[in-house]
Amino acid sequence: MDSAQRYSDTELSGLNQCELETRALIRTASALNMIKEDWEAKKSELPQALEKNRRLWTIIASAMGEPDCPQPEEVRRNIINLSLFIFKKTNNVLADPHPQPETLNILIDINMNIARGLAEHNAPEAQSE
Repeated sequence: MDSAQRYSDTELSGLNQCELETRALIRTASALNMIKEDWEAKKSELPQALEKNRRLWTIIASAMGEPDCPQPEEVRRNIINLSLFIFKKTNNVLADPHPQPETLNILIDINMNIARGLAEHNAPEAQSE
């Protein structure tokens, strides 16, 4: 393991679950946005970036289905429904033989909006420490 990876692992180990989720959502949104912004040069990276985003949302949806999930039932249902939408949109993009960069906008926007909400939710927690 190189020193950059050790640093990254150490940095992540100090974060709470909400902060980890926020970073993961931002990271996947950023990867999709970089592809969108440099489409011709980076569109070959699209399947891998979409798969990472799908895995992240699979984890999020699975967490909502756990019996000890602290979220209210309505929030859990909404997140699961949002996950299903993301899975469907991802499959549509992958199935399209000639996807357009704009098709990534909704996935990027969802990730960034959820990350923003998580960060705002976590902010009072950080201020009270």
